[in-house]
Amino acid sequence: MALCPAGHTSGSDDYCDVCGERIGGASAPPPLPPMPPAAPPATGAPQARPSAGMSTQAMVMPGMPCPDCGTPAADRFCEQCGYDFATGGGRPSPHPAGGEPSNPMPAPNPPMPPNPHPGPPPGPQPGPQPGPPVTRPGPQPGPPAPPHPPVTPPPEPHGPQTGWVAVIAADRAYYDAVIAMNGPDAARIVFPPFAPERRIPLTGERVLIGRRSPSRGTDPQIDLRQPPEDPGVSHTHAVLLARTDGRWSLVDPGSANGTCVNGSTAPIPNNVEVPVGEGDRVHVGAWTTITLTRGGTS
Repeated sequence: MALCPAGHTSGSDDYCDVCGERIGGASAPPPLPPMPPAAPPATGAPQARPSAGMSTQAMVMPGMPCPDCGTPAADRFCEQCGYDFATGGGRPSPHPAGGEPSNPMPAPNPPMPPNPHPGPPPGPQPGPQPGPPVTRPGPQPGPPAPPHPPVTPPPEPHGPQTGWVAVIAADRAYYDAVIAMNGPDAARIVFPPFAPERRIPLTGERVLIGRRSPSRGTDPQIDLRQPPEDPGVSHTHAVLLARTDGRWSLVDPGSANGTCVNGSTAPIPNNVEVPVGEGDRVHVGAWTTITLTRGGTS
């Protein structure tokens, strides 16, 4: 057994097993005389701690009283309270006064409970899969509209104005009746030897019978100025007015020789409507007869 310079008995002959001092074969110094026990420190006074830079030999001297409990030192640590003469602190205790370790180790994470359904390690979970497209109902058609009743065109204000024809001819029987009345001009009026028949459609609401005269501003639809010209017809002799019942009315606004109907030699009253229609004959002038017909028949 070797003795270190600090007076410790060491099982190793190179470094002390107690304080770590090098032994190196040097002769151990004589042990120091025991130091008298130091007075216990005053209550509340700070305890001097050896500096960490001091050597173990300077810090631990056999017989040096422990600063905490006054027990003479025999080793690095106090045999009574565990004071460490080398570092100036107590021996580490596994359980300090608080009941918890001074340097508690972090508790390991609790083990995960076993998976009741083992399977492949979890990976990124797929998102929701798109389902079939949802067809949203569009606007529902409403009930079918009731059929519109057939539209009946309103009646023409003055009756039908198409399909009527005025047949113009030189009437010998009417001429003889006029001459028989022995008028002032009867001696010089001669019945025409040739007078072709004419047909004039009746259209519109008003059909004027007379003779055309640019100077007077008359332009009748039934113009009797054409040859052979009837000398007894006035420029504005008579007027046919369309009626709502499909017929016509004959009016003489005041001609010089009058207007007769259906073979009569008595003229109709001036400015009085006389109803006429299919087959009726209108006599004007000295020999002219106008027969009203529908569909072009006489």
